[in-house]
Amino acid sequence: MNQHLVQKYNIAGPRYTSYPTVPFWDKEGIRYDVWLQSVKKSFEESNATEGISIYIHLPFCEKLCTFCGCHKRITKQHKVEEPYVDTVLKEWALYCQLFDERPRIKELHLGGGTPTFFSPESLDKLISGILKTADKCDDYEFSFEAHPNNTTEQHLKTLYDLGFRRNSFGVQDYDPKVQKTINRIQPFEKVKAATVKSREIGYTSISHDLVFGLPHQTKESIINTINRTKELKPDRIAFYSYAHVPWIKGVGQRGYDENDLPSPDEKRELYETGKALLAELGYVEIGMDHFALPTDSLYQAMENKSLHRNFMGYTAGKTQLMVGLGMSSISDSWYSFAQNDKTVEEYQDIVNEGRIPIFRGHHLTEEDLIIRKHILEIMCHFETSWEDDALKFPELDECLERLQEMKEDGLVEITSTGLKVPEQARPFVRNICMAFDLRLIRNKPTTRIFSMTI
Repeated sequence: MNQHLVQKYNIAGPRYTSYPTVPFWDKEGIRYDVWLQSVKKSFEESNATEGISIYIHLPFCEKLCTFCGCHKRITKQHKVEEPYVDTVLKEWALYCQLFDERPRIKELHLGGGTPTFFSPESLDKLISGILKTADKCDDYEFSFEAHPNNTTEQHLKTLYDLGFRRNSFGVQDYDPKVQKTINRIQPFEKVKAATVKSREIGYTSISHDLVFGLPHQTKESIINTINRTKELKPDRIAFYSYAHVPWIKGVGQRGYDENDLPSPDEKRELYETGKALLAELGYVEIGMDHFALPTDSLYQAMENKSLHRNFMGYTAGKTQLMVGLGMSSISDSWYSFAQNDKTVEEYQDIVNEGRIPIFRGHHLTEEDLIIRKHILEIMCHFETSWEDDALKFPELDECLERLQEMKEDGLVEITSTGLKVPEQARPFVRNICMAFDLRLIRNKPTTRIFSMTI
């Protein structure tokens, strides 16, 4: 890749799991009644045709991984499991009161934190409780994130019996020095055991999360990590850029100095090296940061244009309504966003008082909805169109003007009715989306709030 272009466009910018991005939600938030009405409207419009998605945040971890940017609670006290599961089921019951028919679940994902911190019995109680008041769509997909060190055969069997067919193991890097620095000691044998056992039980899609740009990471460690990954050949690989944001994530990411991180040029070489190795192994790049084998549903979704992106990342299908349950979860009704309280105690107290525990949110304007469609198209399909007058907006010409320099640099192709991102320019997709981000443009942050784009 042209290093000059990397240096030129490697600026701080959003990852666009939503538009507007969270820092640019309305400061006054969203009224509670408006959120409830938004959920009811979305459910009525979409449940019968496409179903809904559910994201459940399970925040507990026994140890702090210092690279992590997730909302989590570090504890070894497993007595926290039962009251937390009870609270999530109460929150789900509050949402079910809004629905005039049984919800049909198309996607359900367990994230964290560490979902496999919870015992198989606790997870059984949680999912069985959800399913008592809901039905599965014919093409449903249940998935969960897991830590290879604590994922037991019983975890895998219990979740499989509940309908889960996809899991994702956090690997990051196999280099011992990198693992020690990020406090994630995880031998290859542990990952292999969890992966092999998943296949034996019947899981049809196994994903490994890898990260580039970690402290002390080198080209050699990336090559070694992907060569070890080759032995297990997961169906999907998420190859994430490490986001160094200690001003947001605090003590964990302050455990090492920025001098321990690869330089921007070195970091880009790590990505290009990894991407080339993954291509040799038969993986196809999906959207941003993701790779899949042609046999996986994520690849097939890209091929048939059904790939979607939301707060869970890339998914193989779209639902208009995504209900987020648990501490810090974000829900999306398409018309509005709402985020739950970020501490376990406040979350549990509010739910136990009989209220859905949102503490901030955003109701999308007509302009937001149009911009959101363009950014989703660019992030998922590397193209967008305004041939339909409904997808035009007053500032469109200004957005295209902001892309002229990128067009001259060969990073975007623009016609009178749309744009495309050439394959070699895909690493710059966040920069292209930023040209459409009217809320970012109108309210440029005075402090750094995003990770670097490339």
